[in-house]
Amino acid sequence: MTTGVRIGIIGTGWVGASVAISVLHAGIAQELLLHDIKTDVAEGEAMDLSHGSSFYPAAHIRTATIDEMRDARAIVVAAGRGGRPGESRLDLLNDNARVVRDLAVHFRQFEGIAIVVTNPVDVLTHQFAVASGLPPERVLGTGTMLDTARLKNVLSRTLHVAPQSIHAHVVGEHGDSEVVLWSTATVAGVPLRKWPGWVSSAEQRIADEVRTAAYEIIRRKGATNHAIGLVTAALLGSLVRGENRVLTVSRIQTGTLGIRDVALSLPTIVGTDGGVEVLAPDLSEDERRALERSASLLRQAVSVGDAL
Repeated sequence: MTTGVRIGIIGTGWVGASVAISVLHAGIAQELLLHDIKTDVAEGEAMDLSHGSSFYPAAHIRTATIDEMRDARAIVVAAGRGGRPGESRLDLLNDNARVVRDLAVHFRQFEGIAIVVTNPVDVLTHQFAVASGLPPERVLGTGTMLDTARLKNVLSRTLHVAPQSIHAHVVGEHGDSEVVLWSTATVAGVPLRKWPGWVSSAEQRIADEVRTAAYEIIRRKGATNHAIGLVTAALLGSLVRGENRVLTVSRIQTGTLGIRDVALSLPTIVGTDGGVEVLAPDLSEDERRALERSASLLRQAVSVGDAL
């Protein structure tokens, strides 16, 4: 079979498997490479996914070594362990920092895009970029794309409007210090705060629901996987197809809004060269302070991760 777009997924647990099926349904990869430290698991996933080939666009699926992934168009890092009930994303740092750094050194000559999904995604995006030496625009974390999708879902249920008609962003950390940009949220071009019946008192409740959504899912089923699979496929699609979508991906920031040397999420134009252009959204004073706090907390976490 002629190889077209090659995508590699490192880690085939709950999240990696959901990324794989979402990528296949979206028709993004002509060749999908799977790798896991548990070789049998990766082989089983490749077999299982291949058996469904009648139901998605043509693609070849196989297991691969890390070195075989170095000529992929993009790799997805989903290796490491997931969160446990009652555990914050930053609590995962001890276990996952070394895993991601060890992977990154294999991609020092990589010419594709690296997407980090493993939590804490912002800190690990920073660690992967530094350890690999790749430029910031080519090491992206899924960041607050999922939080933004969750926000749109809650607003959709509240307003009885399709989520596709809602334009609102969550920025900063993918975690407890994330920031909802209420001041610029719109619904079909109408500022949210001018929407009929909207009350600002609902904002904190909704922000809390978005922020704690993963904890509630993990408490019930042990992991979050389906939505992040869809998120990652959408990000890959924008990269591979050059869609130039504005997505709240995490990357090392180089000065936007005065933020440098820390990976966090801001609206970013994502196309074939990665997340090249980071946009500076209008922020209220409260939102600016909250974003600065988020950046500060992530810098502290990076320092901890570097010492591990």
